[in-house]
Amino acid sequence: MLPIMLEATRDMHDYHFLLAMAPSQVMDAYTSHLDNRSNITHIQGETYAILSASSGALVTSGTATLETAIFGVPEVVCYKANKVSYWIARQLIKVKFISLVNLVMDREIVKELIQADLNPKQVKSELLKILETDERDKMLASFEELKMRLGGEGASFNAASVIQGFLNAAKPR
Repeated sequence: MLPIMLEATRDMHDYHFLLAMAPSQVMDAYTSHLDNRSNITHIQGETYAILSASSGALVTSGTATLETAIFGVPEVVCYKANKVSYWIARQLIKVKFISLVNLVMDREIVKELIQADLNPKQVKSELLKILETDERDKMLASFEELKMRLGGEGASFNAASVIQGFLNAAKPR
């Protein structure tokens, strides 16, 4: 997906892009695609710092979509798989969305560019929408609703307390 994302941003010289490199990946997996572009900085193992400094994001599907939303960063979800694998998955798994953000909200909050829709022209178009139009504000408002649906401030502590209560109740006396 990286080559498609990079091609989409090729002529967006007014923007600087931060490429969050997965800690487990070797630098060559990324640098071979960068073509010495001066408006891209690649950083490894600092995803949360990158999100804190971002105005928008192109995100592959997974927990990263939810993390990006919680950080309040408008995003476009990008996903492409082997055609056969994708077809099999669609036959076995019946969901309306692939992004955790959209699944939790049960409606499209973030644009999902999947398979053939994941092309440089559409990626650029959707990225510009979340950077330069009122789509940005709509998405940010929906992210606030998402945070509340996930339990709001202190949700992790509350969940841990409930689990601890179940564990304490299950202990043999």
